[in-house]
Amino acid sequence: MPPSAVNAKLIALISSGAVFFGVFLSGFVIDEPAPYDLFMVGLIGVWALFGLRISRAAVPLLVLLITMNIGGMIAMTQMADLANTPLYLAVSLFLAFTAVFFSSVTAVQPSLYRLIFIAYVCSAVATALLGIAGYFHAFPGADIFTRYDRAQGAFQDPNVFGPFLVLPGIYLLYLLLTGSISRMPLLTVPLLIITAGIFFSFSRGAWGMFAVSAILLTGTLFLQSNSGKFRLRVVIMTIAAVTLLVVAMIVILQLPGVSEMFSSRAQLEQSYDTARLGRFARYTIGFQMALEHPLGIGPLVFGTIFGEDTHDIWLKTLMDYGWLGFVSFLSLTLWTIAAGFRILLRDRPWQPYLLCAYVAFIGNIGLGTFIDIDHWRHVYLLLGLIWGAIALEYRHQRGLRAVAACSQNSLVDHRSIT
Repeated sequence: MPPSAVNAKLIALISSGAVFFGVFLSGFVIDEPAPYDLFMVGLIGVWALFGLRISRAAVPLLVLLITMNIGGMIAMTQMADLANTPLYLAVSLFLAFTAVFFSSVTAVQPSLYRLIFIAYVCSAVATALLGIAGYFHAFPGADIFTRYDRAQGAFQDPNVFGPFLVLPGIYLLYLLLTGSISRMPLLTVPLLIITAGIFFSFSRGAWGMFAVSAILLTGTLFLQSNSGKFRLRVVIMTIAAVTLLVVAMIVILQLPGVSEMFSSRAQLEQSYDTARLGRFARYTIGFQMALEHPLGIGPLVFGTIFGEDTHDIWLKTLMDYGWLGFVSFLSLTLWTIAAGFRILLRDRPWQPYLLCAYVAFIGNIGLGTFIDIDHWRHVYLLLGLIWGAIALEYRHQRGLRAVAACSQNSLVDHRSIT
């Protein structure tokens, strides 16, 4: 084998391993900047030196995320005391670049989709086990993986930990519904671990998000196929999966203290939602403030005024990034949903990964109406995965048009000769 070929394979192996490790680190965000942040800064920098190419189709992702962060910088000028705001905005801008990075590398190398999902599953299983161990006090010091008697894994908050586990759970569910029967035991164990992690986070948002994403996934698979046999398989496997999860939940609820916590958290409204200055009251106050402060009030300022943050991504963007940031994020969200939906059911090698990322993204955006998802690393990863598929479809369609034009020219030449 020529040395150049050996070097190319070695570079591909190292780069793939670096992407795997970076995604794996996304499950361990106890503080900012996290190990994931430091590693990805280096990885993006090195990749950029060796030719990180941004697809023309993914330019809206880059432009809208940068515009959103410009809104945050403008909002910062409204603050009397900057405190930790520069670091916060630096992390925001970094996360924007991670979305662009993942869209760029998957658009150039679609095989990375599988690697990224495997890394995500490994990370989710590891952090879910830490959360479960913490909840049951499995070893001395395991309490650091819990908060308010709720599993949080290697995260700062159970409400981030739970939603982080949704995409790998959906991916494993997809493999169960569509894969071979012989692989089911290998998929069931990690799926149960991840599902247990979601459950013990006692995050109402994560529970609802997982349920909605799973329904969207199974519904899309059912509609996508014209095969009656496959549709029957989806129905049977869905019933089997739901039965397994129900049985597992019944067993878990028999454990001491679990039933009480579940009953408490399962209520739609908590005291901190409906209090005089609770979450819902702050929504009204915040949107009134947005009309008075179109440039925003500055990142993290809302929480210092009311003692609690916005707990709503739309209000968050208005307060922290101003109307410029709000319009940018809203435009990006609608564009992502529309462009992703347009290509969602097309038969492509990367379609399964797009489908899983898309339904999880829908779930995260829905959840964002009740909680702040601004610095959730996995949301930016989802954006990158979806826009990578958009760029791949753009390149695929351009190739088809080139082939069609070539064929047309050949036909014209043939007619002129004859």
